[in-house]
Amino acid sequence: MASYTGDRTIDGISVLVDGAPLSAHYDQLRLTEHGFEWSYEGPEPAQLAFALLYDHLHDAAAAKALHEAFMRRVVANFDNEWELSSADLDTRSRRCGPGGRPNPR
Repeated sequence: MASYTGDRTIDGISVLVDGAPLSAHYDQLRLTEHGFEWSYEGPEPAQLAFALLYDHLHDAAAAKALHEAFMRRVVANFDNEWELSSADLDTRSRRCGPGGRPNPR
């Protein structure tokens, strides 16, 4: 089970999966050139939402379908420090079907 963490400090932002930097997966979807952010709605939080979902689901189509609702419901509400487990991602992504409707998976 993977562990995802984020931390915002005066030195910048760190997003890790099991202690290693999380890839933005720009090869699958590029929403911004400015990396990750959270606590608001925008392209950088959307990139983080996509990266989290793609890393967890290993499915670009599913991550693309879910990332906007996941950004609005989850990533936009993160504090400066946050942590999600694989189980958390399963639970929260199921609530973020296309258009914000529950995902029937």
